[in-house]
Amino acid sequence: MPLTTRINETLARHGLRATPIRRQVLQVLLSKSYALSSNDIEQELGAEGIDRITLYRTLRTFEQQGVIHRVIDATDIIRYASCAVGCTEHAHYDNHVHFKCNACQHTYCLNQVSIPPVVLPGQFQAERSDYLMSGVCNKCRTASA
Repeated sequence: MPLTTRINETLARHGLRATPIRRQVLQVLLSKSYALSSNDIEQELGAEGIDRITLYRTLRTFEQQGVIHRVIDATDIIRYASCAVGCTEHAHYDNHVHFKCNACQHTYCLNQVSIPPVVLPGQFQAERSDYLMSGVCNKCRTASA
């Protein structure tokens, strides 16, 4: 499916208007195989990009509507990645492992690897699960071989 079609369908599925800003931000996020910080997105948009307030509002709206999710890694930098098709503002189905490459420093969503179930003691109630693994990604491992 062409990227333009995917962008239009994603915005429509989540009930969001296809403004130029939303289309640009979503295009940047969908064009990368790894999670991006707001600064990364700003740099990808280049000189004709958007102001930071608009970018943060767009990211917040996307996150609230289930278009993207936050990716936790070993830094204090918030990164974002596109959500699975079934995610909505009411339920995220991104119960997957993230992988931080020690060589390229990119953080990848491993959508095919689910977070293993964890049984908590009775007095604890989890509201979110983050599972981060680190090592060397396939691209960096192949490049160093």
